[in-house]
Amino acid sequence: MSSQTETIRRVTVPQLRARKGADPIVSLTAYHAHTAAIAEKYCDFLLVGDSLGMVMHGMESTVGVSLELMIMHGKAVVRGTKRALVVVDMPFGSYEESPSQAFRNAAKIMKETQCQAVKLEGGARMAETIKFLSERGIPVMAHIGLTPQSTNIMGGFKTQGRDEDEWQFHIDDAVAVADAGAFAVVVEGVVEPLADKITKAIDVPTIGIGASKTCDGQILVMEDMLGLNDWVPKFVKKFGAVGEAIEDAIASYAEDVKSRAFPTQDNVYNNK
Repeated sequence: MSSQTETIRRVTVPQLRARKGADPIVSLTAYHAHTAAIAEKYCDFLLVGDSLGMVMHGMESTVGVSLELMIMHGKAVVRGTKRALVVVDMPFGSYEESPSQAFRNAAKIMKETQCQAVKLEGGARMAETIKFLSERGIPVMAHIGLTPQSTNIMGGFKTQGRDEDEWQFHIDDAVAVADAGAFAVVVEGVVEPLADKITKAIDVPTIGIGASKTCDGQILVMEDMLGLNDWVPKFVKKFGAVGEAIEDAIASYAEDVKSRAFPTQDNVYNNK
């Protein structure tokens, strides 16, 4: 009797949305096919974040990331995965001008990458755009709190909500994007009690990054949690020391090449 291979199905937007208040949602950023294939074994969704501009391309901020760059990395992540829901960031300048501009570029991202959703930054000011996209078949993950594309206005990567007088502004942002149709909301760089209030104020999952354990899920930049970067924000826990392992391996390779210990007979081709 032949065994049948079980069909692997991707996590869907409705399934993720239904995780509000349930088991915590696990997520990481991903930019390559091979790391995405590893991460999806453990993650419910993967975010092709515009943080790739800084992590992969050495930019000082995410502002310089282009639509074409997001699409290129989005394609790689989708190709490398079968199960995880894939969300692609809309880069700075691709959605702020108008809902029509946002739809045109979001549709381009989804068509060319075959991802399942897009993410955009901004609270109440982006509610109209989120509603416009959602009503036209484009699932949107919102992003509030510390929004990296706005760091030039914020004056850097600054924690939000240290002044309690600001809390209602951020709560209103969360409510506005959830009411507009966002299926989940990334809450970044806000003080813990504010993140807790935001999570309780909306009926869609919150995904915390530098927020609170009470969020419905968590996300980190993969390279940060793997220990590939020397400096990471306070909210990052290094779960690995991949950077050190890479350096050790390269150092060993260089030593073997210089001493002619590599290649050995096991690494070359003979004519017999």
